[in-house]
Amino acid sequence: MELEVKKAESIQGVVNAPSSKSYSHRAFIIASLAEGKSHIKYPLYSEDTNATIESCRALGTKIEVKSSECIIQGTGGRLKTPDNVLDVKNSGTTLRMISSLASLAPHYTVITGDSSLRKRPMQDLIQSLDKIGVKVYSTRSNGRAPIIVKGGIKGGKTVIRGDVSSQFISSILITAPYADNSVNLEIHGKFISQPYVDMTRDIMKDFGVDVEYVNMDQNPISTGFHVEPQKYRGRDYIVEGDYSSASYLIAAAAALKSNLTVKNLNPKSKQGDRFILDIVKKMGCDLELSQSEVNIIGEGELHGADVNLKNTPDLLPTVAALGAMAEGTTRISGAEHARYKETDRIHTCALELAKLGVSVEEKKDGLIIEGGAKGGVVDSHNDHRLVMALYLVGLKVGNIKIHNASVYDVSFPNFIEVMEKLVAGGK
Repeated sequence: MELEVKKAESIQGVVNAPSSKSYSHRAFIIASLAEGKSHIKYPLYSEDTNATIESCRALGTKIEVKSSECIIQGTGGRLKTPDNVLDVKNSGTTLRMISSLASLAPHYTVITGDSSLRKRPMQDLIQSLDKIGVKVYSTRSNGRAPIIVKGGIKGGKTVIRGDVSSQFISSILITAPYADNSVNLEIHGKFISQPYVDMTRDIMKDFGVDVEYVNMDQNPISTGFHVEPQKYRGRDYIVEGDYSSASYLIAAAAALKSNLTVKNLNPKSKQGDRFILDIVKKMGCDLELSQSEVNIIGEGELHGADVNLKNTPDLLPTVAALGAMAEGTTRISGAEHARYKETDRIHTCALELAKLGVSVEEKKDGLIIEGGAKGGVVDSHNDHRLVMALYLVGLKVGNIKIHNASVYDVSFPNFIEVMEKLVAGGK
């Protein structure tokens, strides 16, 4: 699909933020492990979260999908071995979460995905799971999918690097209550993206499982988590709005003349990507917060800023787009782990923004961007976040064509429809 983006004079209106992809993934998986029935209300149904639903079904969970809720009959941790190979498409979250979860099924589970997913690193998770008695193998011995998981998780002590992917940590924590013995997970080195792990612990607690956080004073570079054997309990659970997806709405309003209200956003959310509010304020945009919404008043004039994305790597494309539309220099740092997403996002953002006449310097952990984007032809590299970020630039400068643009439905299925409505004044 080729998407042509025309210049917008302004955007305005009232819109609901999409439901959180991160919360939806975790709620589907945890409810699948719980004792009893759960009603997951207002979840996000997208290509990625549907991959999680189908994987949970294949592992023996009964799931009924309705428009405004997902009804899940929990297994109590008693999973079955899938009849076929699990194809999680392009969902890295599903791959990482299910790789631990599959240890609760007897026999062998095989997990794979598309060509992009099969490039994503898994070795740290494989090694960490091995130390708590899970036999996990990369079929090509390259630390990447396809992955084979043999049933059984003993528990005990394991370690994992904190500077690669918080999803590895969340994956182990979610499954840990069903290990034969307690699990001690020690985090070595810099702990990036910690808000995502905090989110995981919050959802686990909502479903009745406690995770103890341990600050190891004797070793200041290490922290850890302790999980006793426990059971999740089914419940009604409301999925909150997603700051990751809402970041494109907020950024568009910041970059253009606007009066936009985004509803269904928790101002006290544990989502790290709530940081987008601080970023647009730092770049010169006014906004107001209330109990469950954000109002953005944009004048169409932003200035560059220094932004550290250590805890919020998914914001890299959004902030890169803002930098391309701002006056002056934007320096993005702390985001080296964004290189291990659907694409090497540091490199692909630099590559595509350069096609739009933007001066971009690629650093190991970020980008230095001089504003001044123009029209041009770009490619998504099959990365949903890159499509939406480039679309924002198109709204500001006009005459941008995006090749392979349909992948936005991975996380924000009605993105184009929503944006077109806002450009039309919310009508």
